Amino acid sequence: AFYLLIDLPNVQQRMLDLIPRKNRAEFAYVGRRLNTAVGGFLRGQLLVMFALAVIYSVGLGLVGLKFAVAIGVVSGLVSFVPYLGFIFGMGLATLTVALEPEPLWQLVGVVATFSIAQVIEGSVLTPKLVGDRIGLHPVLIIFAVAAGGQLFGFFGVLLALPAAAVLSVLVRFAYHRYLKEHPEIASEVEEATEDA
Repeated sequence: AFYLLIDLPNVQQRMLDLIPRKNRAEFAYVGRRLNTAVGGFLRGQLLVMFALAVIYSVGLGLVGLKFAVAIGVVSGLVSFVPYLGFIFGMGLATLTVALEPEPLWQLVGVVATFSIAQVIEGSVLTPKLVGDRIGLHPVLIIFAVAAGGQLFGFFGVLLALPAAAVLSVLVRFAYHRYLKEHPEIASEVEEATEDA
């Protein structure tokens, strides 16, 4: 990765040299948009990880769990892989609670903490923090993750959002290019949006 980052400008230039001159500007534009979308995904995912680490740490701390901050931070960091942070954190917290003399109420608190965090992450954090950065509507984010998981399992869930970001950039580019090549349709679309 280090050598690739050092040589990245040369690699990008050589890839652009393979493209005919008349299409280079469009390819460079799409490449910049893809870079922005994938970078936005990574930055948004880091914010989600940080927010989950805080939620887990505070929740486990309120339950009175030993090592609450450590378990919360590790669970938040591992949550880069969907559902892994939940499973890993729940397992660590359950093992810690099992060593307590009266584990029942703490176990209920651990389950509640991780359940509430999952609901917040799935319905608020990922759609807003990641979706806004990659330019996708929250409903599309939820659909992409669900479809990726259904079609390709674990790897589908892991790659659903970056793939959706790339696909949205390509679809928008194709849509704008189509409207540019068909001005009569572009004027109809403009009239329809003004009427709405």
